Amino acid sequence: MNGWVGKILRVNLTQGSTKVEELPAELNHLFLGGRGLASKLLFDEVNPQVEPLSPENKLIFMTGPLTGTGAIGGASYVVVTKSPLTGSIACSTTEGYFGPELKFAGYDGIILEGKSPEPVYLSIEDDTVELLSASHLWGKSTHKTEEIIRAEKENPWIARETFITSIGPAGENLVKIASIINDKHRAAARSGVGAVMGSKNLKAIAVRGTKAVSLANGKMFLDSVERAWEKFKTTPVIPQALNNIGTSFLVDLINESGVLPARNFQTGVMKNIEKISGEHMAETILKINKGCFSCPIACIQVTEVEDPAFLGKGEGPEYRSIALIGASCGIDNINAIAKINYLCDEMGIDALSYGSAIACAMELTEKKIISKKETGVNLKFGNAEAVVELVEKVVKREGFGEILAEGGYQLAAKYNHPEYFMGVKKQGSPAFDPRGIQGLGLEYATSNSGVSHALGYLVTHKILGIRGEIDPLTTEGKAPLVKLFQDGSAVFDSAGLCRLLLLGIWIDEVIPMLEAATGISYTEEGLQNIGERIWNLERLFNVKAGFSSTDDTIPQRMLKEPMPEGPAKGQVCKLDEMLPEYYNIRGWTHKGIPTEDKLKSLELT
Repeated sequence: MNGWVGKILRVNLTQGSTKVEELPAELNHLFLGGRGLASKLLFDEVNPQVEPLSPENKLIFMTGPLTGTGAIGGASYVVVTKSPLTGSIACSTTEGYFGPELKFAGYDGIILEGKSPEPVYLSIEDDTVELLSASHLWGKSTHKTEEIIRAEKENPWIARETFITSIGPAGENLVKIASIINDKHRAAARSGVGAVMGSKNLKAIAVRGTKAVSLANGKMFLDSVERAWEKFKTTPVIPQALNNIGTSFLVDLINESGVLPARNFQTGVMKNIEKISGEHMAETILKINKGCFSCPIACIQVTEVEDPAFLGKGEGPEYRSIALIGASCGIDNINAIAKINYLCDEMGIDALSYGSAIACAMELTEKKIISKKETGVNLKFGNAEAVVELVEKVVKREGFGEILAEGGYQLAAKYNHPEYFMGVKKQGSPAFDPRGIQGLGLEYATSNSGVSHALGYLVTHKILGIRGEIDPLTTEGKAPLVKLFQDGSAVFDSAGLCRLLLLGIWIDEVIPMLEAATGISYTEEGLQNIGERIWNLERLFNVKAGFSSTDDTIPQRMLKEPMPEGPAKGQVCKLDEMLPEYYNIRGWTHKGIPTEDKLKSLELT
């Protein structure tokens, strides 16, 4: 094969066995790779009603045909499973170097099934695949785990060329907001995928490959990559902003647009925003910029905090962490936000879900529903020291950390105030308030993997001025736009491309790279059809798992409480005006279930 390797590694952790399977070309035709292929395999092999933390659930790592090829942003891989946090299908994406290295070792993906009797890690060096004891790694941070595995390599060059993904103590303790971390800071963070890995007693996967990814036409491929990069660079502001301060350039823009998730989404703007802006981060803690494999954007910010109260170093924080750890928790100290972000990476926690749960707890405290006696710390908005302290308690499931480890939804439900949890399908909301971007409300409500703005990237329109101007405060035309972006994002995830590329290029720029890499002809309509097939397959999994149209909603605050200030003042999200049209455009019933005709047209029956 070209682009794809054509092989999947299946690991039965119960038996301690591994085998290599051929990847059917027909599946590539229908699902492309990455997210699409992994979702298809999960759908075929896992009962949607399975207990997520049981051995019967499977954890699937999958690359796309452009992963590791040298395509701009071609560093992506996905982790797909049934989520212990939401109960829905989970698709968590990340970049770095692990995904490309898996391709270089000769595998498009890994299917992990069963449960090891003892802690193990998976070692892959081309055709040599072993399950090794991880008893000495259990309890270690993700950073320490990587360092120990590399130190055990006799040859320092082999150690340097080995790339590792692992869980921290949070995943080991089945914390339902646990992440999987590769390259120390790249996180497959959402939906509790780290807890599933921990439930299987799998600490890490270490991979080193010496093979090449075959391309159908190398010269055409290089030309197509160059054209895609040139197109991306023409996007106003984006390339320079990303390279200078990463996604943190959004902080001021989102605040000015009035859709920042300030104080648990109680308002859309934050005072003293300059204290946590990307510009302030660059002036104070930023050291260097770096990029993922084959990516010229270099949006990763390496930072170091010298403040003794929050001493540490690592990567980030990105916009999402600044918004959900900072603004949502009322913290206006960039040093503190960075420290919390570092700890989340080291311990293997989804920083977004952690920030969401803490912000919920802070509002419950503000409303005098819970007290310091229950939390053990003073959880008032802005108390950064308390947020730092609680990381360890969540990881160890100690005290108030036990309930926080279950996520913000369970916290709010425990105190009979679900209205203070800002999330969808039990997962904390992304860092944009849909009262000021109507289409985002529909995107949040219908997201298959809990809630995610990145499964549609509708925020690129009004806020960033990309792909034309639209009125974010009206509902007209938003249903077809949401569908378009949802299907398009599925294509990017399946091709093996970083979602940030959606800030500057679209499917028409991806087609030449795919064709030159695989030797297969594509059209924009054909790729959108693949994206729609993937979206419907994921939806069908969720329907079989017990989800219904009643789950396609967003927090009552966003539906009923008018935005109190800023450009979106007086606005609520009019989801009820968009959802019926969306179902109709999707070819689903009024209850949000794909019809037989729709499934047949997409070759899903």
